[in-house]
Amino acid sequence: MTAPIERTPVDVAVGVLIDRDGRFLLTSRPEGKVYAGYWEFPGGKLEYGETVEEALRRELHEELGITILAAQPWKIELMDYPHARVRLHFCKVFDWDGEFEMRERQAMSWQTLPVGVVPVLPGTVPVLEWFASERGFTGATHGG
Repeated sequence: MTAPIERTPVDVAVGVLIDRDGRFLLTSRPEGKVYAGYWEFPGGKLEYGETVEEALRRELHEELGITILAAQPWKIELMDYPHARVRLHFCKVFDWDGEFEMRERQAMSWQTLPVGVVPVLPGTVPVLEWFASERGFTGATHGG
């Protein structure tokens, strides 16, 4: 029996955008990417030398056309996918400037619990559970 291969995690900044009504933004993964069509919180990989907030600001501008004003570090989750091990740095974002543009031909949807879009990316599920805990929500957080 061989030992599992250790994989160095890829650091990813993730924006949990929350509007004034308490809804949160999910976006679909665009065609051509792993898990295309799955719903997730937007963000992307940190580039060399970037902080989580710098990466998140860059990624959300590149993907959604908005400029975040501040990112509140929230939680970190390690996820093992078949293609990669990722360390997800979740940040809550309450304020941004600009109009949303889906620059990667992805879809967007403002959601509440339970989430009405499917399928949900596995790395998104813990966030939905954290929201349920914070908001006193009981029951399934998502379908599928």
